[in-house]
Amino acid sequence: MMKIKLFTIPNLLTLSNLLCGSFAVSVVIGWVPNFTLAFGLIVLAAVFDFFDGFAARLLKQSSPIGLQLDSLADMISFGLAPAAIMYSLYQQVPGFWPLTDVDWGLIIFIYTACAALRLAKFNIDETQHTEFCGLPSPAAALLCVSLGLLNDVYGLEPRREVIQGIAVVAGLLMISNMRMFSLKFHGFGWKGNEVRYVFLALSVVLIAALQVWSIPAIIALYILISTIRWGFCRSNGCDKVQ
Repeated sequence: MMKIKLFTIPNLLTLSNLLCGSFAVSVVIGWVPNFTLAFGLIVLAAVFDFFDGFAARLLKQSSPIGLQLDSLADMISFGLAPAAIMYSLYQQVPGFWPLTDVDWGLIIFIYTACAALRLAKFNIDETQHTEFCGLPSPAAALLCVSLGLLNDVYGLEPRREVIQGIAVVAGLLMISNMRMFSLKFHGFGWKGNEVRYVFLALSVVLIAALQVWSIPAIIALYILISTIRWGFCRSNGCDKVQ
């Protein structure tokens, strides 16, 4: 009988990711949701998500259970939590159309369904080691939860229909076939990392110029660059562009 180690350092980091996502859901439930804290928890979840894989490789503790646990944690932090945050914000803001007995805000949870499909696909797709097929769930999550942060910081009140639209579009981007670059560098040289260096440089400019607004702007920039890169690749008949 195979002995399964549950409480390894990588698995504990993955569980920390899951707990951050769970806490993010809890702080937006109620009359006074704390969108700023929820955003911070999702960012922290993304940090744990990065370091669990790094720790697994460094400590040589990669395992099948770690792979499955990672997807389950991501489903909470980057699938359920962003939808819950958007749904909570949806209930706080006005819409273009009058309210009805039907809770159309539930459309937002299409995002969660798409995140589940994205993560399941990622687990069996062997082509996503150096790039992604579809928008990565952490990036989609940061785009969505930034709406709540902007509401807290600047009083932004996107219309209900806008929130629904962003949730659906982000969900569809996650399950799209668009190839998107990863931030895994091939050494530190320019060659092979051109797209990554350009993206990081432009992101720094956006942060300096837009501050909190830079969060959705950077995700939009990532999608734009990936779209251009993907179109260039398809027109030149290549499988991928590093």
